[in-house]
This record gives sequence, structure tokens and C-alpha cells, in this order.
Amino acid sequence: MDYGTHGTASVDYADFAHDLANAVETREVDRGIALCGTGNGMAMTLNHHKGIRAGLAWNREVGALVSQHNDANVLVLPARFITLTMARLITRTWLETPFEGGRHARRIAKIPCA
Repeated sequence: MDYGTHGTASVDYADFAHDLANAVETREVDRGIALCGTGNGMAMTLNHHKGIRAGLAWNREVGALVSQHNDANVLVLPARFITLTMARLITRTWLETPFEGGRHARRIAKIPCA
């Protein structure tokens, strides 16, 4: 599913973040990937939704950790600061890295919206 913009005109990232978050919340999709310039606006917007754990990753190690330690169901990429090749590597790593559970599950349970 693609909830993103399809042109070059300026848009408000929050509109697309809400659409993606709603799709994850209603289980239309299992997980999502979001991009914006720095990734911060998307992450902030997504994380205001109940049940969303959006993790911002700029390299493979962080991509692995947002899955392994934070069980992120949305990966956020900073499009202005990574290459397409790096985006693909981060995404693959995130998708292939399982949640570790244990102490991390206890910590996630303390996040109000999780």
C-alpha cells in the first residue's frame, strides 16, 4: 500500500503520517515505512497514534535496533540524509531483525501509546 505523495508539489507530511498510522492501527497493513526530509516530523506525528511505535533510522545498526529493542511497527527514514542504497539496506535490516523481547518488552509496556 502506498499512502504517500506522488508528485513534486509541496505537501504536509502529517497528512500522510496519519493515513499510514491509521492503516497500521486498523491492521490494514502489518508495518509501515515513512519518509520525510529529516524523518523527525513523520516520527513525531506517527508516535501520537495509539499502538504506533515509529523508529527513526539513518543507518543499518539503528534500523536493527529499532526492531530488536523497540519493536517498531513503522520505520522512518530521513530522506535528505541517506542515499537510496542506504534506505534499502536499512529497510532490509529492519524487516529481517526480530524483536528481542525480554527487558525490552517491559520497557515498551511503559510507553503510554504502545
